[in-house]
Amino acid sequence: MIDLEIKEKKDCMGCYACFNICPKNCISMETDDEGFWYPKVDYDECIECNKCVKVCPILYKNEVENNLLAYACYNEDEEVRLKSSSGGIFTLVAEEILKNEGLVFGAGFDKEFNIVHTYIETKEEVNRFRGSKYVQSSIDDNFNKVKYFLNEGKEVLFTGTPCQIGGLKSYLGKEYENLFTMDNICHGVPSPKVWKEYIEFRENRAKSSTRQISFRDKKEGWKKYSLSFSFQDSLEYRSTHREDAFMKAFLRDICLRPSCYDCHFKTLHRESDLTMADFWGINEIYPDFDDDKGTSLIFVNSQKGKVMFDIIKKHMIYKVADIHQAVSYNSAAIQSVKYNPKREDFLKELGSLDFDKLVKKYCNTSIPIRIKRKIISILKKLGD
Repeated sequence: MIDLEIKEKKDCMGCYACFNICPKNCISMETDDEGFWYPKVDYDECIECNKCVKVCPILYKNEVENNLLAYACYNEDEEVRLKSSSGGIFTLVAEEILKNEGLVFGAGFDKEFNIVHTYIETKEEVNRFRGSKYVQSSIDDNFNKVKYFLNEGKEVLFTGTPCQIGGLKSYLGKEYENLFTMDNICHGVPSPKVWKEYIEFRENRAKSSTRQISFRDKKEGWKKYSLSFSFQDSLEYRSTHREDAFMKAFLRDICLRPSCYDCHFKTLHRESDLTMADFWGINEIYPDFDDDKGTSLIFVNSQKGKVMFDIIKKHMIYKVADIHQAVSYNSAAIQSVKYNPKREDFLKELGSLDFDKLVKKYCNTSIPIRIKRKIISILKKLGD
């Protein structure tokens, strides 16, 4: 009998590769008490083919050796740039694939504002995937759909976290010339259960249902990006990432998936063709790019990635970057987050306290750090 039991939760990142590859559909993905998905096998239906074990990208990780290129860049279309998390480069890649009647897979909201992977076929739908989603997305059966479209000869762009790209590549088992992959520098993925609790908290406060959400509202600027809600009664909520309760929990690493504290995919040698991220530190490296509207850091990881970059660069402003200098300002590219010792207690109390009170109890910034930030803010204003 196969053994797909997850003995340590840090050894499963919920990529759904085993779920997608099972020929008997006897693997389901079920949530634990923290709200994260893990595989469960119906052994009465299992034929012991062992495909679910062999497809695991943690057990059988694909090692990549490549010569990286890095760029600071942003979309020359300012409207697209301002609607994007950083520089609006995803839109250029997606539109190039769609122009050739291809399909784009990415993370977006469903009707209940859960984060799910799905696909689009038209330029008018690109906005659905534009912008960061700071919650783990459900892949569901989308690896099967990707394979179907690839075998039909369609061009496919698949975007996701590095571990989701690893899961897809492992599931496919071979290279496809018509597949293009794009990952992001991932801090870590918060629990969908925490996100649901937060939405409920915001709607109770507003006494209205949610109409629209943005994780990266730039009305306060790119560096002071905000989480914003628009409600059905026209009421709006917006708070910067330093002040919003959900973003505090996310950035304090108190509600991330266990595998995020020991991530196997933090590396400069990635399986994707392109990697996208915010170019934090751009004000120090290229001050002329620092207009606070968003600048992307792009890694070109493969020959396919280079071809794509050369196609879309006519629509962007860009400069070659030193990858090691750039990563020094964005350590999430190569380092896992540190485990927050308050994590277990935070998740146990989830739902028993109002969300803002729970975050205040476990995530408040210490007085010395608040003083330090205030001093830095004053010094920056004096420098300007």
